[in-house]
Amino acid sequence: MAAATLLAAVSLSGCNQPTVLEEVKQNGTLKILTRNTPTTYYEGSDGPTGFEYELASLFADHLGVKLEIDSNHDIKGIYQSLEEGDAHLAAAGLEVNLDRIGDFYYSQGYMDVQPVVIYNRKQSRPKTVEDLVGKQTAVIAGTNNAFLLRNLQQKQPKLSWKETSDLEATDLIRMVHEQELDFAVINSNELGINKAYYSRVKEAFVLNETHKLAWAMPKRRDNTLYNAARDFFSQIESDGTLSQIRDRYYGHKEELNYVGVQLFLRHIRGRLPKYEKHFKKAAEKYNLDWRLLAATGYQESHWLPRAKSPTGVRGLMMLTLNTASDMGVTNRLDAKQSIYGGARYLSKLIRRMPEQILEPDRTWMALASYNVGYDHLEDARKITEHMKKDPNKWIDVREHLPLLQKRNWYRFTKHGFARGEEPVHYVQNIRQYYDILTWYDSRLQQVAQNQATEESVQKAVNFSIVPPVL
Repeated sequence: MAAATLLAAVSLSGCNQPTVLEEVKQNGTLKILTRNTPTTYYEGSDGPTGFEYELASLFADHLGVKLEIDSNHDIKGIYQSLEEGDAHLAAAGLEVNLDRIGDFYYSQGYMDVQPVVIYNRKQSRPKTVEDLVGKQTAVIAGTNNAFLLRNLQQKQPKLSWKETSDLEATDLIRMVHEQELDFAVINSNELGINKAYYSRVKEAFVLNETHKLAWAMPKRRDNTLYNAARDFFSQIESDGTLSQIRDRYYGHKEELNYVGVQLFLRHIRGRLPKYEKHFKKAAEKYNLDWRLLAATGYQESHWLPRAKSPTGVRGLMMLTLNTASDMGVTNRLDAKQSIYGGARYLSKLIRRMPEQILEPDRTWMALASYNVGYDHLEDARKITEHMKKDPNKWIDVREHLPLLQKRNWYRFTKHGFARGEEPVHYVQNIRQYYDILTWYDSRLQQVAQNQATEESVQKAVNFSIVPPVL
């Protein structure tokens, strides 16, 4: 009788054990593992940011809990920590790995990527796997790309490469840029988000078919959190949120070419120092990011204070005579006046945007207005709404702005024809210039703070050599 009572109590206590999802909600914390990279999670000028960070933050909000982040792991360490129960999930730019499918749940894929071989444009472009033989090639250990190379080695026995868990894809890109490596194998999204900063690096060829990035969760307990993640991704896929976040990090990466990036970097070093203090003070006065203001100035005039166009706009911020007058600018060719006038005007446009347009869309649309005019932007927003898209999302409005230059569309708008392609490229370029300025500024701060140099970091890197199969 006593034994039966004890068994019933044990069974009852087992039934009362909370599920993983219930545990997350009861404790009020979602614990995630990630990696400190530009494609996942990092500390930006305004605090934590990154593609994976934004997704995980939204998921935590969706569950009504706080987000707790551990970014101090390589890929092998992430899977090991998940198995040991140190976190609820990994949001770390992980590929769906069929070899791990028995031990881990993978969320639905949120991005398709391809494994690519990268090289320095100063060197001959490799065209096949055979061209990698005898060269210094590197890959991040534990990735699908490392497994892929092992599979390729079965067909190309002379193939050899280096693997490391001490670096991330950004480091391999830099090493190819600096010709410390001949080649590297990384994912296409990792190249896309970094190539503007390492403009000598190019894609040589794609190694294999597309694979998916997803979150990983341990299977050692129940699947309630996995189901919640599945529902979450279905929701943000259907309502456009996922597309918007992808656009925020990757949607503006194709505009600048190699020559444009090199020219911009040269002007950062040569021209920007003359006007940087004005950009910073004007941005502070009008509550703007000085790098965004500087990026706008570069898109307008390449930081030339006496720039002018056939349409009558003049100066570093290329103000019209009427706008200059409204902004209190008496001499459009005076760099300081022009910068302050442009800052005041951009700030005004941001405030003028309808309150339902939230950041960062609010800023992108204000920039489009700076270029094409507020009224034409409103015409484009009405077309966007007519086409059953969201007029408050830049990703949707930019799709429809080019229709303003087609007669069968603009004849029905209030303000008529506009060169609708221009603001699309205008905003994309500014976003790219802003990213490069942010990266450049952070590099200067690292030097000023006497942080570890790339050379000292390189000496500490532990590469494992995968020899050829002879």
